[in-house]
Amino acid sequence: MVRHAASFTPAELTRRERRDLQREVNRARQDQKPARTSRRDRGLPEAGVPGPFGPGLVHGGYWNLAKAWIPAHQATSQHIAGIYPFVADSGLGHRGPILGVDLNADALWHFSPWEAYVDDSERGTFSTNILVLGAYRGGKSATVKTLVTRSIAFGHQVVVPSDPKGEWVTVAEAIPGGRVIRLGGGTGTRLNPLDRGPRRTDATDEQHEQMVKQRRINTLISLIEMTLGSRLSAVEHAALLDALDRCIDRTSDRPTLRGVYEELGAIARDTSADFHAADGAIQPRFVLRRFVEGDLSGLFEDESTVEFDQAAPIVVTDTSELFARGDLAAQLTQVCSTAWIQAVISDRAAQRTRYVVREEGWRDMTSLSSLQMFQQWLKLSRHYGISNIVILHKMGDLDAVGDEGSLERSLAYSIVGDIENKFIFRVNHQEQAALRARLNLPAPHVEMARHLRKGEFLAYVGQYAYLVDCFATSTEWEYRLFTTDDAVTAPDRDDSEPPVIDAATLDALWPDARDTDTGIEGWLSAGPRENTEER
Repeated sequence: MVRHAASFTPAELTRRERRDLQREVNRARQDQKPARTSRRDRGLPEAGVPGPFGPGLVHGGYWNLAKAWIPAHQATSQHIAGIYPFVADSGLGHRGPILGVDLNADALWHFSPWEAYVDDSERGTFSTNILVLGAYRGGKSATVKTLVTRSIAFGHQVVVPSDPKGEWVTVAEAIPGGRVIRLGGGTGTRLNPLDRGPRRTDATDEQHEQMVKQRRINTLISLIEMTLGSRLSAVEHAALLDALDRCIDRTSDRPTLRGVYEELGAIARDTSADFHAADGAIQPRFVLRRFVEGDLSGLFEDESTVEFDQAAPIVVTDTSELFARGDLAAQLTQVCSTAWIQAVISDRAAQRTRYVVREEGWRDMTSLSSLQMFQQWLKLSRHYGISNIVILHKMGDLDAVGDEGSLERSLAYSIVGDIENKFIFRVNHQEQAALRARLNLPAPHVEMARHLRKGEFLAYVGQYAYLVDCFATSTEWEYRLFTTDDAVTAPDRDDSEPPVIDAATLDALWPDARDTDTGIEGWLSAGPRENTEER
């Protein structure tokens, strides 16, 4: 070890006094030097036992024939990052809007599902769809709103087929050119889920007719099977298809749910059919009666009264008034509104890229036919330039799909697991096993997901994972616009300053020592008005 000493010489000393002071300093340094020793003296002492074997083999001392073994240094990635501060992940690049800060690289994190899809490097993906999963108040909705609203500046559009909470309405109203379609609540707005939709420019006449017919029959089957809670029989399927064909011919290719309902009534009254079509038309007709004369009347049974604005940057279908009628009404509403939207935006040649935000995504997967339609829509999303954002609170939401071990539930878990891009927010303790089993997430990531703060999420894009903080880049305008916690704020919470009691009030409450016995007997015998003040 090298020792350094510093001496300070006063400026007023003479030359002789300085020499004498320097001699004293040198003498002090010589006195502090340790005595010289030889290498033999500094070595280990001789072994207590003569020969090559020392006491270490027997008594565990310092002497041993084996070489010294030094274990490898182990540390966490956080400490290693401190040792090598300039080693960090390069991220996804700078293409696409800024979504947050990469906490591992301490850099801005850009994300666009279309840019990730066209990326030919190892960071590319094979899908444009996004799964958003997390517990309540984890920041899911605010993060999705941040992503889609910032993407508008990049030429992308946003479509919300069903807004069950009305939280997207404020976003659409705040964006210039945004469009809101309100259903229920006396608005008189109707959407026809059997609309033909615009002509696809890259399809032949035969292909276009086949796609339109398939979408219409899938919508009808989804509505009926969802209500009945079981699959249609072959006779019921044939009767429904026959009623749709009759309605198309009678209305010059402008079918409606009311028209199909009336044709099913005509088939039910015709008992001369050879394949018992009258029996197959009874159950579907009872289901459609709910849309024509029941609690969902005035919404989907006739022709549409509004058009989809394809030039609007964001289009939101407000269904918050209808979700108060029960879960089944909410599911039927979501199927109808989604079918109407899909008929318009499924045009590849339109050269448009759109986000389709599916709030309460499990409602789109409540029957086998709706699951199959949903799966097909996810597979064709990249073909149509669409990014479906499926939002779930937990994997247990899919337990509402079918019975345990059923084909419907297995298909629902398979659909969600196949979505390559995943945003995992804070999850509850009960979700650990489901995340490992259903999404195949590493155990350290699952443990990390339990301790994420609001606005932080684990982003899985292709083969890479990132830890992102969305709110680190949020402006005050965005934070106030995207917040969804107003409804859960306690109305009786008192945020005012605590009352301060001045000295005069304390003197009035405290007994005067001159008038009161300060002993234990005096305090116990004091009357109530002597020590307190009645109010």
